[in-house]
Amino acid sequence: LEESNRKWPKASLQQEVQAMLSTNQIVDIQWKLGMALTSDTCRSLNSPYVTLLLKFVETSGQICQRSFEMTIPQFQNFHRQFREIAAVMETV
Repeated sequence: LEESNRKWPKASLQQEVQAMLSTNQIVDIQWKLGMALTSDTCRSLNSPYVTLLLKFVETSGQICQRSFEMTIPQFQNFHRQFREIAAVMETV
């Protein structure tokens, strides 16, 4: 993916996404499922992960994108929170 590819701990990921959502407008979300097979630095292999790519418009009007790698439980939690946000936004 793009140079903005990052891997963060769960708390940092949630803070980054919340900051983006509070000031910017999301224009596209893409995700893909992957499987790590080999790595020099990772102890836990053969486990699936999700790469999430968010494209958004900043308050300046510039379109930016950020990508995140998450474990399956992190992605499921993100999805649940995103659905909750969408439900609240529909009532406003």
